Amino acid sequence: MQRILVLFSMLLLAVGLSGCGYNQIQTNDEAVTAAWGDVQAAYQRRADLIPNLVEVVKGYAAHERETLTAVTEARAKVGQVQVGAPPVNDPGAMNRFQSAQGELSSALSRLMVVVERYPDLKANQNFRDLQHQLEGTENRINVARVRYNEAVRVFNTSIRTFPNNLTNQYLLHLNRRVPFQAEAGAEKAPAVKF
Repeated sequence: MQRILVLFSMLLLAVGLSGCGYNQIQTNDEAVTAAWGDVQAAYQRRADLIPNLVEVVKGYAAHERETLTAVTEARAKVGQVQVGAPPVNDPGAMNRFQSAQGELSSALSRLMVVVERYPDLKANQNFRDLQHQLEGTENRINVARVRYNEAVRVFNTSIRTFPNNLTNQYLLHLNRRVPFQAEAGAEKAPAVKF
């Protein structure tokens, strides 16, 4: 009889723990980590393409050294902002990461303006291939950010709703994750001038 009571208690405990959200919170935490890895991979792809793009443009626009230097320096800054742990728990680290990536995006935009001045460069097949890859990479970065923000939303919701909030408060002690934010001024449409 005592054995049946112990077995019943263990079964009841297992059922109770499965409803506390512990496993779901862990699953959501891993999803955030995986989504962050996708964001980093997309940014790394862009960083890997930039030296090739710069070299092709250098061949055509040697006197545009200032713009090319700005792109190279912005890429170097992105490499320096690498943090040991994902910045998803640290708003300051996330801001530094986003700022460095924003500087690189700005430098690339200036590079594309330079390219408009060189019709021969735009006709070059190597440049066009690199430009298409860079455009595709920017799209991948955006998709990775959206997926990351969705994983953060699911995770943050899971640790704040009942009964998961109790499990997190007493067992896991996990903090909310930091989503990507739009860059300052992104709410304004860019002015196009010819």
